Amino acid sequence: MKVSSVIAFIMTILIGESAMAITVNIYYTGENGNARKFAEEMEQSGTIAAIRAEEGNIKYEYFYPKNDPETILLIDSWDSQEAIDKHHATPMMDNITELRNKYNLHMKVERYIEDTNGIPEKDKNFIKN
Repeated sequence: MKVSSVIAFIMTILIGESAMAITVNIYYTGENGNARKFAEEMEQSGTIAAIRAEEGNIKYEYFYPKNDPETILLIDSWDSQEAIDKHHATPMMDNITELRNKYNLHMKVERYIEDTNGIPEKDKNFIKN
């Protein structure tokens, strides 16, 4: 368990509310396989490992849509807006921007806040653990 997760848990106990995780879905779209090349270079350069090691990062994972070979989906989750802000202030963001420009990628961004109430009981019937 990451230190950030432990801190969020302790905050829940101390102040009776949890810090809400923020998940950002970024769809990178390009041409001629450039979105996948971008993700591969992010991995090979060590950038993905560095982001995953940042305080507050919960998940940083690329996925490939089955029906769109020119798009990749990044699911990027953080334990707080403060953690995202610190991440955005790192020099690593300049490297990511350079790579994105190198591969001429366009972005569609969705942002989600964690539902701290969890999965409703009636919905759990549809989930196999």
